[in-house]
Amino acid sequence: MIHGIGLDIVEIDRIAKLLERQPKISSRVLTEREQKQFELLGKNRKIEFLAGRFAVKEAYAKALGCGIGRELSFQNIEILKEDSGRPYIYNSDYKVHVSITHTKEYAAAQVVIEKTGE
Repeated sequence: MIHGIGLDIVEIDRIAKLLERQPKISSRVLTEREQKQFELLGKNRKIEFLAGRFAVKEAYAKALGCGIGRELSFQNIEILKEDSGRPYIYNSDYKVHVSITHTKEYAAAQVVIEKTGE
């Protein structure tokens, strides 16, 4: 049974400008493991990576119905990838389906959360 769906889109240029003004934004949005992946990337790929992870975390929070804020922070959501490259939410209490896409101008993510064990 579907628990919730979430969708988010982020302007790549907005993230690039934010990262330029506030370099520590990556450590606010990304978990420690995500930050390690981020540091291995080139400049343009870093921006895409951060924008994509931001979009997934926002979409996940929307799917849960709470948003980012009091109940859930960026640090509570960790996106890892399978050997195939497929992204997934680590350590979720739900079965979560994640899709991330990028264009030159946007990063977007869709999340579908299924209830399990009921």
